[in-house]
Amino acid sequence: MFTVALLIVPVMDAVYVKGKQRMYPGYDVTVATTALCGFADALVQGGVIGAAGELPERYMQATVAGTAASGVLVSALRVITKAVYPQDPAGLRKSAILYFVVSIIVMVVCIVCYNIADKLPVVRHYKNIKFKALKEEGDRNAMTGAAWRSTLWSIIGRIKWFGFGIALIYMVTLSIFPGYVTEDVHSEALKDWYPIILIAGYNIFDLVGKVLPAYYLLENGNIAVWACVGRLLFYPLFYACLHGPMFFRTEVPVTILTCLLGLTNGYFTGVIMILAPKSVPIQHAETAGIAIVLFLVIGLNIGSLVSWFWVI
Repeated sequence: MFTVALLIVPVMDAVYVKGKQRMYPGYDVTVATTALCGFADALVQGGVIGAAGELPERYMQATVAGTAASGVLVSALRVITKAVYPQDPAGLRKSAILYFVVSIIVMVVCIVCYNIADKLPVVRHYKNIKFKALKEEGDRNAMTGAAWRSTLWSIIGRIKWFGFGIALIYMVTLSIFPGYVTEDVHSEALKDWYPIILIAGYNIFDLVGKVLPAYYLLENGNIAVWACVGRLLFYPLFYACLHGPMFFRTEVPVTILTCLLGLTNGYFTGVIMILAPKSVPIQHAETAGIAIVLFLVIGLNIGSLVSWFWVI
């Protein structure tokens, strides 16, 4: 679905739009394609995070770091295309085409790699452990619909505070980034490079944060969740960058805060994604991983709504 969605827009541009303006049906198709991407993203995130939850911690950390690496790749593409192509309709069109070409190539590589990964000995080993545990559990308890619902609520009960933490992380992040960063702050010196630099800084530090659990993992879940609550302090700090003293409205404080937003987003996402599936038996780790993605998506949606309050 991702690959099809990425193919639709450039093909439609080449066959139907052809650089003409006021092609409103093309806009409608693009919006529908975006919805298709959202549906595909939900399936992919739930599936991949769920599968990684069955494996040792370093595999989840690598999976989470991969999500940040994609952001760095997009930022690198934007910096390159802005430096190489003129910022007129023709140049922006070339930039978009390059983005879609690179994205399609990456998606094809991901599809191939994911199917290879499923056949790796380490993955098969932990899947066999899971199947044995499921069989033993099934032998003890007949998994009727009522029993399965009871098990599901038991899993959610065990990970609810991790879910609260991950929802809070993405509520705070998405209510500030990228809308606030791209629309509400400005620089006379950097001009239209300013939002590009801020987004690149966020993505780089998000990647750094998601790599850090490989070197130091905060194993205390309570501290991790309270740290997620502490990220609410970003609201008054970013508000000061809009309405506070003149120093806070300059490039340095905004850039530092944006990088810290990315760093904390990356690190605590990695920590919670690692800890949540390990808080349940291995036969339920995949379900816990899928459930934690659901909490993440809830946070994204709340953050999207909260971001409108910056215009007040």
